[in-house]
Amino acid sequence: MGDWVIGALINIVGSVAINFGTNLLKLGHDQREKLSAINNSEGNDKFVPKSVMHFQTWRIGILFFAAGNCLNFMSFAYAAQSLLAALGSIQFVSNIAFAYFVLNKTISVKVMVATTFIVFGNIFLVSFGNHQSPVYTPEQLIAKYSNLVFVLYCMSLVFVVAFNHYLYRSGETIISNSSKDAGTYWRTMLPFSYAVVSGAIGSCSVLFAKSLSNMLRLTMSSRYEFHSWFTYSIVLLFLCTAGFWMARLNEGLSLFDAILIVPMFQIAWTFFSICTGFVYFQEYQVFDTLRIIMFVLGMTFVFLGISLLAPDDSKADTKDGLSATEESVIDMDRNGKMHMEETQADGSNSFVTSVKVKAKRVLLKAKSACSMSLGLGEESISASSVLAMPMVSSRTTGFRGIGNERSKYVPLRTTDWSNL
Repeated sequence: MGDWVIGALINIVGSVAINFGTNLLKLGHDQREKLSAINNSEGNDKFVPKSVMHFQTWRIGILFFAAGNCLNFMSFAYAAQSLLAALGSIQFVSNIAFAYFVLNKTISVKVMVATTFIVFGNIFLVSFGNHQSPVYTPEQLIAKYSNLVFVLYCMSLVFVVAFNHYLYRSGETIISNSSKDAGTYWRTMLPFSYAVVSGAIGSCSVLFAKSLSNMLRLTMSSRYEFHSWFTYSIVLLFLCTAGFWMARLNEGLSLFDAILIVPMFQIAWTFFSICTGFVYFQEYQVFDTLRIIMFVLGMTFVFLGISLLAPDDSKADTKDGLSATEESVIDMDRNGKMHMEETQADGSNSFVTSVKVKAKRVLLKAKSACSMSLGLGEESISASSVLAMPMVSSRTTGFRGIGNERSKYVPLRTTDWSNL
């Protein structure tokens, strides 16, 4: 049995464990909400709901989630990044199985078709993907950063990020100025450009994770001293890119409608994860014309399946029941808080004070991202892994119109990221 088979099996088990843990986290929140609803219906106004951490289901979910991430991290030491990044889609299949057998959910024909595309896509990816799993020395890893192809890829990646960030800012301005006359193009291009920037930078965490896993494997075989400047540099880069991805993931779910941003996030993350590993580790050298065609076909099947799994409009509108008055109060409160922060920052002539205000914003945003990712926030999302394809769904769908009007997708211009 080749090392790549071991890596693929470990990655599949890890992805399933992450998904199982995510669903247990959901069950923990559901149990907490159910307990609160029962006490409220009995007229117990003095009842204070416990933190979700007190529920055993949630604690078990955290253990599975952590174990799955550890397994995914280990898998990168044994198999190619392009193969493992695509295999992360297997968690969508396990999610459907969990919903059917454990939660007794009804599986629609659309979901079954999407699952079929994902399964067949993974079969193509595993059959025609890169089956080599070399162990690189730190010197070889450092040398790969100066490879001409990788340098050109990084330059193109910078251009893609800059161009899409420019598109996002331009579209944001156009939509704000044109009010209800904004076309469908910009309403679709805004979340697309946001997802591309997030995926292009965030997926680099997978590259650094594979490098760390590779060096850990060398250390276990007594061929490398783990304590070195290169190791700590990779750890720092991993934490920065992973933190950026998690923060953008949570922010994007609050800015855009889930039916648009969820498949865009998932496809962008997977595409750039595959491309980065494909170029950095020079995996393209083992591909001939047939394998390239079949690998691309497998990726297309996976992406098509992910797109079909996008939430329905009726399910995405979870907060459309709020009255116009309630939403106005929420928006006014958010805008008011941000206006006060901006006034404090602008009113101070001290550069140090301005830096402190912005640093506080970043820390609060990071805390919110981590809390929501683990299901600790008031508006929690499904726990997501930076080492596997993100399973994202949100109670906060964003772009809430008045009543059932959801034709206008406008980002919240008063978010912390816009002010940094």
